[in-house]
Amino acid sequence: MNMNQNTDQPVEVRPGEEIKLDLLNSYLLDTESFQSPVTEVRQFPGGYSNLTYLLKTQHGNEYVLRRPPFGAETIKGGHDMSREYGVLTMIQDAGYVKIPDPILLCDDLEVMGCPFYIMERVPGMILRAQTAAKMSLTPAQLRGTSEALVDNLVDLHSFDLEATGLTQLGKPEGYIKRQVEGWYRRYLVAQTDDLPVMEQLYHWLTENMPVENKPTLIHNDYKYDNLVLNPDDLSQILAVLDWEMCTVGDPLMDVGTALSYWAEASDGPFERGFNLTWLPGNLTRREFVDRYAEKSGRDLSNVLYYYVFGLFKNTVVIQQIYARWKKGLTQDERFAGLLIGIKSLSQKARQAVANDKM
Repeated sequence: MNMNQNTDQPVEVRPGEEIKLDLLNSYLLDTESFQSPVTEVRQFPGGYSNLTYLLKTQHGNEYVLRRPPFGAETIKGGHDMSREYGVLTMIQDAGYVKIPDPILLCDDLEVMGCPFYIMERVPGMILRAQTAAKMSLTPAQLRGTSEALVDNLVDLHSFDLEATGLTQLGKPEGYIKRQVEGWYRRYLVAQTDDLPVMEQLYHWLTENMPVENKPTLIHNDYKYDNLVLNPDDLSQILAVLDWEMCTVGDPLMDVGTALSYWAEASDGPFERGFNLTWLPGNLTRREFVDRYAEKSGRDLSNVLYYYVFGLFKNTVVIQQIYARWKKGLTQDERFAGLLIGIKSLSQKARQAVANDKM
């Protein structure tokens, strides 16, 4: 397998999202972490949330810079660079090695106009739906990768929160209720179109709220394109990325979010655009649930609730991004058609409720 063709390659920075290299170097060269200036900046094209850049220095070192998206000032809770950097540091201290090494955090707004942080670049393959046709991945490879993804999620949910100090990352009591109410409030703030289905889903989630499971560390955005894989063995996960929504809470909420990304061949084009999971060889959603239940020992008989919540939450996230585009706060052309996705995911959640089936 040609690693250069299949690793996650950065591209030219999108217009309006450039970094002022002179200000960045002035700051970095005053720190102990950088001995040579950054000479090249490129941008990773994937993702719709925080912006991610590749930095190359004069000495040939490579780093990754993360900053909030432009126009996201009203939803700072989802783009807190200080918290995300702190999460990486705490998880690293707890002994989890499948993360990029956090290098530095900058909260000096004069450098970039926003807080940002820098971490090491972990080279490897990231499976994105848009590049599926170019990869020629076999069913056997995808079976191994999807099984590894589930097993690693079980591992993440096995941390001893008290022993590691990770319990301070959130408030697990009442987590499900806060999530349902909080995401509905965010939807109302970002709403652009009349979609009664969102209110219907909110009421269903409120009326069917389950008893909470024992809290664990949860990633909250766990999917293929947030994993860095070994190109020579796609069942080996080198790093988990994008910890911006990590907290402690009911682990099945994490499972539900992962399942909401997990498209199957019979799903619509928007859902299949999220992930490669519809390709032959991948676990189905039901096989995902069965493997997680077996490996973790947890009861997933009420998994439908968590799956519907995952679809509801993703719909709101997409709505927030679409609202920024509609207000002219971002010029990213990818966002113009997201109303289709908002309608698609919300209808998929309603259908799951009606059919009592994922």
